[in-house]
Amino acid sequence: MNNAMEFKSGQEASNDPRVLVFGRLLGAANRLEYLLGRDLEQGFGISHSIFELLLLAARAGDEGLPVRDIAQARVLTSGGATRLVQRATALGLVDRQNSISDARIQLIRLTDHGEGVLLRASTRHAENIEKYMLNLLTPTEAKVLGSALKKVSKNAAQELPNMP
Repeated sequence: MNNAMEFKSGQEASNDPRVLVFGRLLGAANRLEYLLGRDLEQGFGISHSIFELLLLAARAGDEGLPVRDIAQARVLTSGGATRLVQRATALGLVDRQNSISDARIQLIRLTDHGEGVLLRASTRHAENIEKYMLNLLTPTEAKVLGSALKKVSKNAAQELPNMP
């Protein structure tokens, strides 16, 4: 498809395969976010954003991770990441400690309570991913989808500016 072409009508633009595939990706992501996020809130009292924060903190391990890394990973401003961390801290899920090497940097770590919530919520979350997504696909489709989304996500992450 010619990337420089101009659309002749709104209908032509709205039916462009590039526009459709991105719309389907957003639609699927939004619907899954609603279904899986609602279940996390009802079952564990945490938003999907806090769940994602817990996953980031778990990946960082005992070393912890700076708020700026959370902002970049979640595509949030530093203020948005700080508010997310504050909500998780108020729930006792994470704690903040100054970095030994640079006291200006606060490192976020899972608390024992946060790890427990993460483990219970992750079990349910994985079941819901299977139910609403993976069970609809053949194993080959699931593998291709996972690989394609990883490639697209990495490319988009490289194009992002540093979050303010």
